[in-house]
Amino acid sequence: MAQPKYVMNLDKIENIPEEEREKLKPITEKFVFRVNEYYLNLIDWNDPEDPIRKLVIPNEGELEEYGRWDASDEDTNYVVPGCQHKYSTTALLIVSEVCGAYCRYCFRKRLFRNDIKEAMSDVQPGIEYIKQHPEINNVLLTGGDSLILASKKLRKIIEQLREIEHVKIIRLGSKMPVFNPMRIYEDEELLELIREYSTPEQRIYVMAHINHPREITEEAKRGFQALHDAGAIVVNQTPVLRGINDDPEVLAELLDKLSWAGVTPYYFFINRPVAGNNDFVLSLKEAYDAVEEAKAKTSGLGKRVRLSMSHTSGKIEILAIEDGKAYLKYHQSRDGNYGKLMVLDCPDDASWFDDLPGNEQYWKAPEKKLEEFVGANDKLNT
Repeated sequence: MAQPKYVMNLDKIENIPEEEREKLKPITEKFVFRVNEYYLNLIDWNDPEDPIRKLVIPNEGELEEYGRWDASDEDTNYVVPGCQHKYSTTALLIVSEVCGAYCRYCFRKRLFRNDIKEAMSDVQPGIEYIKQHPEINNVLLTGGDSLILASKKLRKIIEQLREIEHVKIIRLGSKMPVFNPMRIYEDEELLELIREYSTPEQRIYVMAHINHPREITEEAKRGFQALHDAGAIVVNQTPVLRGINDDPEVLAELLDKLSWAGVTPYYFFINRPVAGNNDFVLSLKEAYDAVEEAKAKTSGLGKRVRLSMSHTSGKIEILAIEDGKAYLKYHQSRDGNYGKLMVLDCPDDASWFDDLPGNEQYWKAPEKKLEEFVGANDKLNT
């Protein structure tokens, strides 16, 4: 299959009535819109509630700025321009602000805006930082979407990381395995790069962003297989999203199809309270119940998934929500509280850790840094 054409103008999508396109234009003027013909063909245009449509077509709720742009305070994790270091063994390189798909729920929706710049064209400060910190044994290339980068540019980054002895794992965060599978299985340069640098001692992981079982097409499975054959390990993470995958039957089907395709179900996330994303938000109780009901319908392979909140203070695993109580544990912690058990009251409308009475006793807000590093990068660029 040929590489799909990309569409960045709603007027090019004739399946959307003109009156509706006019209503949505203010959203595309504020946030970037980008999709491709392959992914558009997954949409059932006769269904106004089609979940694939909701993932990529703008909605009027995006102009309601309830919530924060940076709901997990990522700006406090920057150590040098373009590099975050929140957990001791993991560093993030923000290698691209561009996505193949601009998913409307994205927790980094701030990157859709023209006035935000976090990804750095020069990743050298981040790579030098990683070299100097031997506790970092895995690096996530993210953004944006790491596989939107040309394979030649990706090779330059991975080659440098592979020269660092203590970096054992390189992770590629990407929607491409289901948004544009042809970018994977038709790009021999990418697959050769993975074959060369994903070894039994130092693996490359592809962190796929698959939200709905209908995204797992024959083309997507061909992409998974190409990655497997090249030596990559593919895992999946997705938030639980109202109107998209909050039906337990849909979540169960997703877990099954991932397992059958050899893609490890890794995380179900609570959708972060990002500005403009309120239409996708579930309460903690709703998300927990949907996930547990889905897990009851799948095998032990599907049950490996964890339900988690990527909070400022760490990844908080939701163990149970029962009788008005939330039973939580730090699965990752920026302050060394790994494994800390928390039992808090859980109001019916609570949708985030900060909504739980008494949460403040377990964490404190970190110091903000991003403006300092963006400013430094601007000076370098001038």
